[in-house]
Amino acid sequence: MKLGLGLYRHQLNAEHYRFAKQCGCTHLVVHLVDYFRSSRSNQPGDQPVGDDTGWGLAGDPQRLWTAEELTALRREINAAGLELEAIENFDPAHWHDVLLDGPRRLQQLENVKTIIRNVGAAGIPVFGYNFSIAGVAGRVRGPFARGGAEAVGMDGPVDRPLPNGMAWNMVYDPNAAPGVVPSATHAQLWERLQVFLEAVLPVAEAAGVKMAAHPDDPPLPFVRSQPRLVYQPQLYQKLLDLRPSPSNTLEFCLGSLAEMTEGDIYDVVDAYSRQGKLGYVHFRNVRGKVPDYKETFIDEGDMDMLRILAILKRNGYQGVLIPDHAPQMSCAAPWHAGMAFALGYLKAALQSLR
Repeated sequence: MKLGLGLYRHQLNAEHYRFAKQCGCTHLVVHLVDYFRSSRSNQPGDQPVGDDTGWGLAGDPQRLWTAEELTALRREINAAGLELEAIENFDPAHWHDVLLDGPRRLQQLENVKTIIRNVGAAGIPVFGYNFSIAGVAGRVRGPFARGGAEAVGMDGPVDRPLPNGMAWNMVYDPNAAPGVVPSATHAQLWERLQVFLEAVLPVAEAAGVKMAAHPDDPPLPFVRSQPRLVYQPQLYQKLLDLRPSPSNTLEFCLGSLAEMTEGDIYDVVDAYSRQGKLGYVHFRNVRGKVPDYKETFIDEGDMDMLRILAILKRNGYQGVLIPDHAPQMSCAAPWHAGMAFALGYLKAALQSLR
């Protein structure tokens, strides 16, 4: 197994590459969507939380990520002694009608195909995505981790409907008419996913890219009056079976899976890692279940992380692990300290398995 670090768009620079290398990382997972540039409440460096207005403006619908810029990013990361393992998340500007079944769905499916071809041409092996209308919503911040360290969590359902012009918790049309996005059904959402997979997976296979699906965060049946896709562990199997493919894999978020109200997390890890379907793993710990859970330091939550690593090793998982979130520690560099603690724990734990 390989140790990695996830970086947001504003962190894609030499300073953060050096930090990753100093912490013992060999791989990076990067976000090209900018969740911080226009949000009212997201803080650069921290993970995005937002409020009912979401994470701010989506990107430029006319500008897709090119093979040239992706290749340049990979080479920059390689020059720092690291490998670029994955891009995480599409920009809502490029695929909102795929999620909403809107009038530009076919055009935006072509957007997605182009992006996947470009990712493959740049030599990046994995693309993580979250097929969700509402996206990540309903997080709250507080002193939830040991010693009062700031972390995120949830304090109850998120029922306020999604306004027009918003998808995946970002605003793709700031001039949208007043009103709310009509609620879809679970069946409709699965139909939209099937259309997406049928269109994208052959392209991903040809490009040598694994598509890795994130479970719902938070994993509730509905968020902001919209259905969720993978809000219980067994629904991951439904996603895999919907369109079998070597490129149909999982962005295996342990925190989101542990927050689900059904299933035993150790059985879940065993079942999916035995199938060899893990694209990469988000390695974080939590306490509680939806709709009331809190993120914790990696060593203090409900999960025995050493037991999970042992299961992954037994089943031959050789991919990347990243601490996708970490509590913010009380010092001049809260994000760096929190991530360094998580990475140090993971590095030592991986060495203990040898």
